[in-house]
Amino acid sequence: MKAVIMAGGEGTRLRPLTSNQPKPMMPLANRPMMEHIVELLKAHDFDDIVVTVAYRANAIRTYFGNGSEFGVRMVYAAEEAPLGTAGSVRNAMDELGERFLVISGDVLTDIDLSAVVKFHRDRESVATIGLKAMDNPLEFGIVITRPDGSIERFLEKPSWGQVFSDTINTGIYVLEPEIFDYIEPDKPVDFAADVFPRLLDDGVPLFGYVAEGYWEDVGTLEAYIKAHQDVLDARVSVGIPGFRLGEGVWLGEGSEIDPAATVDGPAIIGDYSRVEAGAHLGEYTVLGSNVRVGTEVFVERSVVHDNVYLGPGVRLRGAVVGRSSDLRRGARLEEGVVLGDECFVGDHAVINPGVKVYPFKTVEHGAIVNSSIVWESRGARNLFGRLGVSGLANVDISPELAVRLAMAYGTTMKRGSTVVASRDTSRAGRVLKRALMVGLNAAGVDVADLEVATVPVTRFGVRIEGGAGGITVRLAPDDPQSVVVRFFDSSGIDISEATQKKIERLFYREDYRRSLAGEIGDLRFPVRTAEFYTAVLMENVDVDAVRAAGFKVVLDYAYGAASFVMPNVLSKLGAEVLSVNPYASTRQSLTFDRWEHAAQVSQLVRASGAHLGAVIDTDGEYITFVDDTGHVLSDNEGLMTLLRLVLTDAERRGGTPPTVALPVSVGVQVEDMCEDAGAALVWTKLSTPHLMEVASRPGVRFAASQEGGYIFPAFLPAYDAVATLVEALALLASTGGRLSEIVAGLPPVHVAHEVVVTPWEKKGLVMRTVMEWAKDRELVLIDGVKTLYPDGWTLVLPDPEEPLTHVWAESKTDAEARARAQEFARRVRNLLRS
Repeated sequence: MKAVIMAGGEGTRLRPLTSNQPKPMMPLANRPMMEHIVELLKAHDFDDIVVTVAYRANAIRTYFGNGSEFGVRMVYAAEEAPLGTAGSVRNAMDELGERFLVISGDVLTDIDLSAVVKFHRDRESVATIGLKAMDNPLEFGIVITRPDGSIERFLEKPSWGQVFSDTINTGIYVLEPEIFDYIEPDKPVDFAADVFPRLLDDGVPLFGYVAEGYWEDVGTLEAYIKAHQDVLDARVSVGIPGFRLGEGVWLGEGSEIDPAATVDGPAIIGDYSRVEAGAHLGEYTVLGSNVRVGTEVFVERSVVHDNVYLGPGVRLRGAVVGRSSDLRRGARLEEGVVLGDECFVGDHAVINPGVKVYPFKTVEHGAIVNSSIVWESRGARNLFGRLGVSGLANVDISPELAVRLAMAYGTTMKRGSTVVASRDTSRAGRVLKRALMVGLNAAGVDVADLEVATVPVTRFGVRIEGGAGGITVRLAPDDPQSVVVRFFDSSGIDISEATQKKIERLFYREDYRRSLAGEIGDLRFPVRTAEFYTAVLMENVDVDAVRAAGFKVVLDYAYGAASFVMPNVLSKLGAEVLSVNPYASTRQSLTFDRWEHAAQVSQLVRASGAHLGAVIDTDGEYITFVDDTGHVLSDNEGLMTLLRLVLTDAERRGGTPPTVALPVSVGVQVEDMCEDAGAALVWTKLSTPHLMEVASRPGVRFAASQEGGYIFPAFLPAYDAVATLVEALALLASTGGRLSEIVAGLPPVHVAHEVVVTPWEKKGLVMRTVMEWAKDRELVLIDGVKTLYPDGWTLVLPDPEEPLTHVWAESKTDAEARARAQEFARRVRNLLRS
């Protein structure tokens, strides 16, 4: 016998889970619902199957193909317009010349189909309906039968006053070909409402078979959760992929559970999923494939689909999470919450009971969501952040995304341009760089691959290779599970915000340039970039003076790529160097803390009598100094120390006073230092691209961030720890002083910082109100609102990536600065509450 699977339903009651997939493809115990039906049919020797499809038919065709993978033959009959249950089957009548069985592709059942067919054959029926006794039959069509099984009457969706039986229509039918005489072609026709009542009126043999076994119409979200619980309780016989452990726990192939995690059965953990230490998977937890469960996560009575990331401390109770969704630290989903595919839930966000979030939506950090999110995006994140495009490796930043991102970047350039590429030592960086190079080549752009290199060497490589830009992939500095893809322009500095927006538009529109076979970009490997870097760097300092000073230095390489460059540089300077961690190691750099290592360098400086110590970050951009007494310089002290050296050297040399570029958030002391030296001070935004852009202007001698990033534009208008150390040694040799003497002469800085959680839609209100508060005072409006006072200032600035507002304040003492910052933060919070 042949079988017909009806798989054309949209599953509207299961939205948002069915918003972008057909209901029969909804995963149930980590297999599409329809796959369970195919397995049931095969078990009862139905190996010739016709599938009626309509809504998102390609998803079904692509998964099942011709059925050979499942041991059956499958063909498809597509509806151009809705034809109803009977009409869709008639649409496939060319395949149905003999007795056949009809079953829905979106139910969960283990009914004995062979028994239904035998009953049909024994009664010589034209149509037999599979029936099932149900506790609550109100939502189904009730069928009343006589003692011999013949059908007496139908009741569609009855009230309790009409419930004269509890046997309902399961949608399982055994039919003879004569049934097509009762189905009009090319019109919507329903079996239960149209065909069967006509058969009954005409006295055609029509029977109902009350089946044993399990049957559930998985038509609602509540039924979807219940169906999983019934599978785990073994109330229905279906195949569960994976190896069964004790207490009813199924573990998929390649999955890892940390010994310090807890799994309470029954539960299903899909293939290649990972459960980290401290996580607790409670009863009736179902995880799909490639799910990552972070530390201290708690999941109970919840279904999590494939490729989902659950960050540390996430809480799920009675929730469903769609494919490829991303829940960050401390997010909480309460009972009945349903998250569609590819949703993002920010840190500590709470989605309250019963809320439905449709696919591709963003719930911002700290948000409390009380109503469903259907159309609005709720503060969708920008593609670019502070440094570039960042996210969890292989979750947010996948190879597929990297290819598309590189194609968008390459499309901004002329065909045949060159982009210099590099990475850090991590495996994630290696995989994603390869994907980026594929995308660039596909857009007709050549790639000069430096392989493993520091960020400054990559920037330098863009310049000497005549590149139109540069790209590098590295682990994020604050999260070893995340990566950041950074983009440089033809000068080797970070691309401008305007270029970022252009790449974003091309990326989201998928408006890429696709090159023909003969136009695909080339790939080459420059071999002497680091040598050229060293040579040009040496041309910018007085090497003889540095050699004559005979510096002794303690240097921590932080297991980074600077260990490939620095030894060659130091050998030319004649410095005596005690090297710490002088090799590249991704594993050890993941847990690297610069302040802890700076403390170790401090001890070595004191013990060895070194002139100074330094810790270079793994990417070679940021540097932390230790003076000759072992004092570890804070970032503010480092900025002011280098500024003092630059200004002193400029005064000694004479000529035009230098220009200095600094973020608007630095203390007034640097303003006084520049004024005393006659130097011009240019305020910049806090963003790295803007600081580098200003540093590229003619006449700028020095620029710096407040995070240990320093720029000497004469060599490279970007952060460079190696160049900074070389410049510092040259300046110390020029002035003849010691680092500790300069630090001792620095004025104290009293700056405090507060953060206020601010919804995205309220940021404009905050800034407008702050402007009104400060209307009678002198303002600096380069980045945020900086209000000047006789004894200091306040700066209010919305965060570009998170729903936060930053408040900085400076005053005469730490206590006064803290009080000023707290007062402004309190006023902002009161504004938001009102």
